[in-house]
Amino acid sequence: MTVVVRRAVGAAAATALLCTGAVACGSDSDKAGDSSGTQSHTQVTQALTAAYKRTAGAKSAKVEMTMKMPASAMGASAGDGTIRTTGTMGWDPTVMDMTMSGSAFTAGGEDAPKNIRMLWQDNVMYMDMGASAAKEMDGKRWMKMDLGAIAKQSGDEKAMRQMTGSLDSMNQDPAQQIAMLLDSPNLKHLGSATLGGVQTEHYKGTLTVDEMLAKNDSLKVLSKSERSQLLKNVKKAGIKDYDTELWVNDDDLPVRLDVTMDSPQGATKISEKFSDYGAAVKVDVPPAGQTFDLMDMLKKIGAAAGAGAGADASDSGPDSSV
Repeated sequence: MTVVVRRAVGAAAATALLCTGAVACGSDSDKAGDSSGTQSHTQVTQALTAAYKRTAGAKSAKVEMTMKMPASAMGASAGDGTIRTTGTMGWDPTVMDMTMSGSAFTAGGEDAPKNIRMLWQDNVMYMDMGASAAKEMDGKRWMKMDLGAIAKQSGDEKAMRQMTGSLDSMNQDPAQQIAMLLDSPNLKHLGSATLGGVQTEHYKGTLTVDEMLAKNDSLKVLSKSERSQLLKNVKKAGIKDYDTELWVNDDDLPVRLDVTMDSPQGATKISEKFSDYGAAVKVDVPPAGQTFDLMDMLKKIGAAAGAGAGADASDSGPDSSV
């Protein structure tokens, strides 16, 4: 169970990153379909501004997302480091009904679930950990993660601000990702392309780490020193910039959004495909009797570990029979 939970939490974190726009994503584009005609900078700005407004008003869409991380960064047991997520996502407010799969968390063992359904409602995430979890958790198969509550229970004001920032960043819907792309100083139009039978216009822009952090509103909850430390950590990892590619259809709506983030360990690539804008998103969260709280579980594990350490210390003491 420990491996299963660890894999699931890692997948959830990756999915959160994927939804934030705080990382850039990218996958191979259909460049063969691009035309040579390009738009002026003014036309590009007008086109993406229109896409921003249309996407913000759509409120929801069906999403297919793929994240692939370097195997060296994931560890030998994580397979090829791929996570795939499909389902429906709504924004303003955030709501999700997504299903995750991929070697990045199923490589934990034969008991690991092949698919994990993830629900997001009222800033609380629920993850279906499968039958193996239910056997070990008194029939409860849904892991509950109330990130805001976790931060409050920690009593750490800094952690609370960071956790709140993570919740806010989940609201970085496709519209907000377009808004950040508009701030790219080298934004350009690459031509027309057909994706899945849909005629689109293809755009690309790059933001440095400094520019990305400056434009990421969800990070405003951090203090100046915390933002500085975050910047140092990202740069220490060897990440210099984020390349973003966007394909917009004739209705001014994104069809695909790719971002690539390079590092010495290799590139992290994320690709999001959107369809059925305005699709209804109704999430029925599991009843309390079928959920176990991640924070409570970690507390129990910590208490058991502490008790075990105490017993070991006692056993190692001087022998009273001597």
